[in-house]
Amino acid sequence: MPQPSPRPALPLALGLPVAVATGLVIPLQGRINGALGATLNDGIAAAVVSFTTGLLLIGVISLATPKGRAGLQRIIPAVRNRSFPRLYVMAGAIGALFVFAQSFTVALLGVALFTVAAVTGQTLSGLLVDRMGIGPGGRRAITGVRVLGSVLTVAAVAWAVSPRFGGDADIASLVLPVLLPLTAGFLMSFQQAMNGTATVHYGTPIAATLVNFIAGSAILWLAWLIKLAVAGPGNPLPSEWWYYLGGPMGCLFIGLAALLVRSLGVLITGLGMIAGQLVGSLVLDVVIPSPGAVVALPTVLGTILTLAAIVVATLPWPRGAFARKSTAKGR
Repeated sequence: MPQPSPRPALPLALGLPVAVATGLVIPLQGRINGALGATLNDGIAAAVVSFTTGLLLIGVISLATPKGRAGLQRIIPAVRNRSFPRLYVMAGAIGALFVFAQSFTVALLGVALFTVAAVTGQTLSGLLVDRMGIGPGGRRAITGVRVLGSVLTVAAVAWAVSPRFGGDADIASLVLPVLLPLTAGFLMSFQQAMNGTATVHYGTPIAATLVNFIAGSAILWLAWLIKLAVAGPGNPLPSEWWYYLGGPMGCLFIGLAALLVRSLGVLITGLGMIAGQLVGSLVLDVVIPSPGAVVALPTVLGTILTLAAIVVATLPWPRGAFARKSTAKGR
């Protein structure tokens, strides 16, 4: 079976800023998908529109570019030859779950609690996925500094969004709804690892992104058809063009994440995107504030602390110390 050709890894100094920049689009995508869900009065329909527009775009890119066409030719042979577990082709289902969670729980939990739950799940699973070696970068040790960076990230995100927490919420009634974004966030690291591994064998993130959108769209269309049969349709599609940008932004996010995990690992890629997400949210709240948006001192300081936590998590000395210690024992 032919092996995928090796590709040079991005250095940390380049890959980490790209991860942060990629995370910048997530709040804007969430704002667009949330507005579409409210306009349609149908969260599943909004997710279907987002995934379908993304599928159309990545399909055109796959057919119109040489790398895209080459990647298309490698998909079926890679799956048939079991170059990676066949379950990986269903990574798009995790993206569908995340959009579903976003559509159905943000209105109930608020942006703050949703963000903390999703980030907590993603950060914890980032450590686990790297330790298991599911991603294309292989196994990465759980060092004290990586754990510290992860804990600081969750704390910083909670601090940054704390001005949005309401004081009259019934905490007990939120426990079950919180489990949905927590689970979706936890699975996001697995999705990035699966896509990164598939990208190595497809030769391009374009093919991995296409497979993601096919799987996610199929699941969401099935869910929407069931909902249509049970509850009927929501409102008609809006005419404003910007409602349909969520899917193309998803293409960018999924493709770059699949590319970055090979060089940075799942945890650092996820933490970088979380930092970008907070920065993007802060900019959006300043430039285009949404109802209930609060830009207070904890928001700014929490965002800065998140960036500092990413730096802590990427410090190289613990890995080197671990390697030297192992070498010394071998002697």
